[in-house]
Amino acid sequence: MLLSLPNWLIHISSSLEWGIASFMMYRYGQLIGRNDVQRFGLFMIPHWIGSWFILAYHVSGDTIPVLLDLSETVNLVGSITLLYASLGILKTIKKHGTANIMAAAGLFLISGRPQSYMGEDIFDLILQISSVVYLSFLVTLILIRKRDPSVFSGLTVAGFWFVLVFIGVTVFLMYVSAEIRGYPTLTHDDLLHGSAESLLTISNLMIVLGIHRQIKRVEKQEKGESPSKG
Repeated sequence: MLLSLPNWLIHISSSLEWGIASFMMYRYGQLIGRNDVQRFGLFMIPHWIGSWFILAYHVSGDTIPVLLDLSETVNLVGSITLLYASLGILKTIKKHGTANIMAAAGLFLISGRPQSYMGEDIFDLILQISSVVYLSFLVTLILIRKRDPSVFSGLTVAGFWFVLVFIGVTVFLMYVSAEIRGYPTLTHDDLLHGSAESLLTISNLMIVLGIHRQIKRVEKQEKGESPSKG
């Protein structure tokens, strides 16, 4: 396997955080009686499944390209479902008149030019479509936050957007690793790979903490306490 123990811990924590965020979002939807928010939590699951394909890909030493293909395909489905779920929330907000006036986006980004059984053209097309869909999802999050701040914490929205920072830094480190440090892919450069992946861990942690903040706000309301702003 190419990854060191610290790097494995970073990758696994990123995946676990997303799974926890999915569960917490579903739980939050139950607390506030919003089926659309519960659905959002459920529709986070495809990206979580995609992350485990990536972990399996790394377990194989990046030697089983079909795992990479499966991950990117599932991530595309995940981006579509997140967009669908966020549009559903936006529609609900408009319906009830509560206006108060996000994978290269996938949950995980593979560095370098790994082999793909689907072929580079199809693989790149999936990434491009996934990117457009995820960016559309991010825009809907901003609209939801603007029209009804009670649905998502600002920290959660920022966490989804922070994925773009992860992607941008990863692309830059891919260049540094290949052109300056002489590694075939970023995966082979354990230091830079772990540094890039740590940003995804931060992004997912922001999402988790934001949802936790919203849950605590609701629990305070149920206890008759004055809620703090999310």
